[in-house]
Amino acid sequence: MPVPWFLLSLALGRSPMVLSLEKLMGPQDTARCSPGLSCHLWDGDVLCLPGSIVSAPGPVLVPTRLQTELVLRCYQETDCDLCVRVAIHLAVHGHWEEPKDEDKFGRAADPELEEPRNAFLQAQVVLSFQAYPTARCVLLEVQVPAALVQPGQSVGSVVFDCFEAALGAEVRIWSYTQPRYQKELNFTQQLPALPWLNVSADGDDVYLVLDVSEEQRFGLSLYWNQIQGPTKPWWHRNLTGPQTITLNHTDLFPCLCIQVWPLEPDSVRTSVCPFREDPRAHRNLWRAARLQLLPPRGWRLDAPCSLLAEATLCWQAPGGGPCQSLVPPLYQANVTVNKTLELPLLNAHPNLCVQVSSWEKLQLQECLWADSLRALKDDLLLVETRGLQDNRSLCALEPSGCTPLLSKASTRAARLGEQLLQDLQSGQCLQLWEDELRALWACPMDKYVHQRWALVWLACLLLASVLFLLFLFRKDHVKGWLRLLKEDLRAGAAATARAALLLYSAEDSGFERLVGALASALCQLPLQVTVDLWSRRELSAQGPLAWFHAQRRQTLQEGGVVVLLFSPGAVALCHEWLQDSASASASAPHGPHDAFAASLSCVLPDFLQGRAPGRYVGAYFDGLLPSGAVPALFRSVPVFSLPSQLPDFLGTLQGPGAPGPGRLGERAKQVSRALQPTLDQLLQALGDPGGPGGGTRDGT
Repeated sequence: MPVPWFLLSLALGRSPMVLSLEKLMGPQDTARCSPGLSCHLWDGDVLCLPGSIVSAPGPVLVPTRLQTELVLRCYQETDCDLCVRVAIHLAVHGHWEEPKDEDKFGRAADPELEEPRNAFLQAQVVLSFQAYPTARCVLLEVQVPAALVQPGQSVGSVVFDCFEAALGAEVRIWSYTQPRYQKELNFTQQLPALPWLNVSADGDDVYLVLDVSEEQRFGLSLYWNQIQGPTKPWWHRNLTGPQTITLNHTDLFPCLCIQVWPLEPDSVRTSVCPFREDPRAHRNLWRAARLQLLPPRGWRLDAPCSLLAEATLCWQAPGGGPCQSLVPPLYQANVTVNKTLELPLLNAHPNLCVQVSSWEKLQLQECLWADSLRALKDDLLLVETRGLQDNRSLCALEPSGCTPLLSKASTRAARLGEQLLQDLQSGQCLQLWEDELRALWACPMDKYVHQRWALVWLACLLLASVLFLLFLFRKDHVKGWLRLLKEDLRAGAAATARAALLLYSAEDSGFERLVGALASALCQLPLQVTVDLWSRRELSAQGPLAWFHAQRRQTLQEGGVVVLLFSPGAVALCHEWLQDSASASASAPHGPHDAFAASLSCVLPDFLQGRAPGRYVGAYFDGLLPSGAVPALFRSVPVFSLPSQLPDFLGTLQGPGAPGPGRLGERAKQVSRALQPTLDQLLQALGDPGGPGGGTRDGT
């Protein structure tokens, strides 16, 4: 499509250099040779088939070097396209075969045998051109007199006019002969794009500087260019003269493109996408991506841009550990975003999950149990492999690998191999998936666990009978034993207290000490506290996302609660995830052990979909954050100020089994005494010693 003179002038510079480009009038391709050579351009394009390298039968012409030059192909005086002229330099490869001694006399007597050296050396040279979305191949026939042939010497060049290309395109050119006597030449060139557009950054702000003439009127549009689906316009203005447009770094995405065109009828629009390789844009894209599992067997990946990602189906066994990949194929590469896809399953199972990875790094994971929070089942997954003549083999998927059922391995599957085969044959296992060669079965293990506990209960009854007899004979001694047994039961009740997972944004060492003091004080109560400060080694080994998934699942399955500790940095990070550009500009950087940043991909969907009440509790510290700073989205659950509201906070944490108000007050005083010195020290370090209500730190 012809490019307006306005765009060519912008792309090639404001100086008269644009006018110095040679103009080629008309749409026809042409070829010309250097003196001494003759050449002919075949009509139309040919297929690009290099073929394999063959041995030269004698001296042959081969391309040795490629040169390019920008020219203009014009249909009218000011209606031109940018075009690439290619010059192919040729040389002689190989030697004439010398005649044998006994043939020299005969060849001298026969002048017709000297004809090859007096004829022409001919070659068919292929020129291949690629510049997305254009690909062409042309064929040039070249002849050189044999008298000019000197092995290893250049014989001249052939010039082809020309390959059309767009502004800013990357062009790739190859050249070889048919047949091919050596490796093809290749050449890559980046054509001038839009030098009048400059992208710069200052902190959290990104500036788009458009340097055009003051009288130039043009349209400018920012849009998301989606390969899968139509483009989505975001911002549009009609402007005049130089402009500077400010974006927040949270607005950047790889598919964010800029389109410009002169404000005149039938103008051609030119687009550029400057953030395709920007790391910030890719981080924003994955933060905005959402993976959903839709009943009964659907899944969907929502994202502003297309993603180069792989999706796999995996099996999550109880007790944590990595999710193990399964055979059923999903769309392995170039996952289609913003479209509901079907899981290739016959039946759903709470232990099945979908993982989305990019460059072998896990980005998103969602399991079927997350929607209804059904506990992961202690089922064993059997992998069936079918062969010829109805032969089949079965193995059980375990953390160590797939264990054959009838083997001597010291695993649970091997010990129960025969029983599992009987369960499969009797229809007690649930078939999840199958094709012609394989199948997956989920076999329940509850009854085998019950058999093991039956022996334990029998031993307990026997022990109780013995203790009762001892009580009858030695009552006084048994009283002491019962007292000890009562203390043991109390200790056991404390060990099985309600679980609490603390999540916070790791802003600085002072705030981490404050969180550590709170966690240590809560451990003195009947609470089972988990915080990443005490699990750094496990956090580094698994990564923040996997660690949080495992801890959140275990806490909620045990009837526990997730505590969100809000701080200025945590509030800013939440606003950033919610794409609140007014608050995201001061978000604190988070390190490799910051589980709060990794947790937002799961925490936010729970609040957005109304699953948070009963599972989450919010809290912030007096003097560090004003009461109104907590985002409204998180106020669907109780949010407490510490230490001023400690009794209510502790009562909510301990749940229905919480003690009376008097006992809660005593425990609140204990926690406050442990917490207040560290809080005062942090407030003093921040220059705000006023304590609760005495001031706040602006974190947004």
